[in-house]
Amino acid sequence: MTHTYDASSIVALEGLEAVRKRPGMYVGSTGERGLHNLLYEAAESAMDEVLLGHADRVEVALLADGSVRVAHDGVHRRPLDEQLTVLGVPGSRRGGRHVLSWFDLGLFVVNALSDRLVAEERHDGVTNRQEYSRGKPIAPPHPAGPADGTGTTITFRPDRAIFETVTFDRSALAERFRELAALNRTLDLTLTDARGDAPHTERFRSVDGLRELLARLGADPTETIVVEREDDRMGGSMEIALAPAGDRGPQIVTFANSRRIDGGTHLEGFRDGVTAVLGPDARLTAVVSVKLDEPSYEGSCREILGNTPVRACVAEAVQQALETRRDEHPERAAAPTAR
Repeated sequence: MTHTYDASSIVALEGLEAVRKRPGMYVGSTGERGLHNLLYEAAESAMDEVLLGHADRVEVALLADGSVRVAHDGVHRRPLDEQLTVLGVPGSRRGGRHVLSWFDLGLFVVNALSDRLVAEERHDGVTNRQEYSRGKPIAPPHPAGPADGTGTTITFRPDRAIFETVTFDRSALAERFRELAALNRTLDLTLTDARGDAPHTERFRSVDGLRELLARLGADPTETIVVEREDDRMGGSMEIALAPAGDRGPQIVTFANSRRIDGGTHLEGFRDGVTAVLGPDARLTAVVSVKLDEPSYEGSCREILGNTPVRACVAEAVQQALETRRDEHPERAAAPTAR
């Protein structure tokens, strides 16, 4: 049987229409996962400014009316109205390897999937305000009064017509923010839940970094090896913490640009380095984090890191660290396989 197709029946969705028609393609789902990803897009856009040195702290608040307020004490490098109304492209850079998001889509998607969004920027003594409804401007950007210092605030309310639930799980948000703080030790952020009778505020800042994540996986912190290296061959940096597996058994958790990516060249490189020194049966718990200028992702859900040079660079760094540990502490050479 021969099928014919009428090209005129194909509908190409672009920009705002595309995001609202297929929200799962941009935030993962229309359930709680997608709702939380919407908040992360807004929060991580602010965190980028801290990681790139343009702001010092981030504050996230869950408000009583169901809205979320995300604020930082800097001013965005790109015009805010452009970020809110122009759809970016996958893989584009937002200013450096510490960028958290995979896409240059964050605030556009937040705006498109909120029934109301208000953005305010404070600089040069003036507060400038922008207001949107479902991604469309209600009024052009306009001065809204005087201002002291600098700062940017995004307040948005997820669209009930899009999401199956608009109730945020504070504990799930706290878990992700705790993880982000450990992966990025310069971050200073707070989460306030103002939905109850008494506001609850928690601050996330990590001094121990990956050691903290490793301890939470059950590893012995006294046996931890930490590798930190900048490597131009892979176009980025790596930070790796590893230790003998604890009572919870061996675990390897991997990140690329602060996103959980559980497969790819960073994981392959880690295993190569361990095998070269300890053999294939080493029982380790590890956290592997790479931050790349131009990350490349593969798989239907972009869940696999594809940057080829990363494998050799990570393998070399891990092998050298383990060899150094073995040479300096020959009596502990077998420790990573002892459990």
